[in-house]
Amino acid sequence: MSGYFELVDAPEGGYRIRLVDGTGALMAVSVTFPTKRAAAAGVAKAREIAGTGLIRDRSHDQQSEPLKPPQLFKQHAKPAKKSVTGMTSRAGSQQAKRASAHQ
Repeated sequence: MSGYFELVDAPEGGYRIRLVDGTGALMAVSVTFPTKRAAAAGVAKAREIAGTGLIRDRSHDQQSEPLKPPQLFKQHAKPAKKSVTGMTSRAGSQQAKRASAHQ
């Protein structure tokens, strides 16, 4: 599910960024940026932080261990090795047989 950043006017002037998820639900609102260029730089920074930032639990019932985000995707076995053409060796030999049959 993909979301998007939305640039909006701030009530006191300037611009804010809203982070909206794929269903349209508001996830976060940024600080006020003075210009659109500064807001775009804020989006770039938010993307960087979201991809690498840790979760800091500052709640009243914080845990002693750091929180870890849930794993979104299951780990799969390594895919079969592929040739330079991007096909597995068996598929490549079958394609070569078909190509020679049509000549």
